[in-house]
Amino acid sequence: MRLSVAIISLILFSVPVWAQDTTTIQGKRIPHVTIQNAKGNNYNTAEMSNDGKPFVVVFWKTCCKPPIKELSALNDLYEDWKKETGVKIYAVAIDDARSSKTVKPFVDGQSWEFEVLLDVNQDLKRSMNVYGVPHTFVLNGQGEIVGQKLLYSEGDENDIYDMILKASPKK
Repeated sequence: MRLSVAIISLILFSVPVWAQDTTTIQGKRIPHVTIQNAKGNNYNTAEMSNDGKPFVVVFWKTCCKPPIKELSALNDLYEDWKKETGVKIYAVAIDDARSSKTVKPFVDGQSWEFEVLLDVNQDLKRSMNVYGVPHTFVLNGQGEIVGQKLLYSEGDENDIYDMILKASPKK
């Protein structure tokens, strides 16, 4: 028991919660893989864009409370953020084939306004080195990753917004 607590603590405290140093991902793009939209139709991640404005990609799972809290907080601010920056949010569920059928009803119950995608085979998750949720990426209008954040604490949405502002085209 003590060993497992020690291992979990080591993992949790060695993971960078804020990945402000984006040198390893700076300028990289979302890999092009085929996932699904909320209706179960194929969706190629090459379609992720926002007409030259920033966008956010949040990896989450229906059984994990922190990403649901983050997505709910983002949803509360989403309309204002869209008006101010034109940002678009994609919520990518990484539920496996067994639990992926619960994603759409779950999202419908949340009334989230952003686009929800499903990475059932976790191809996108693996290709982006996502190892915990929520894992949030901010991309500029050219589709280049400009920032990322791992995990969620209340108030982190303000830091996400700061990254969005930095990624927004200057007026």
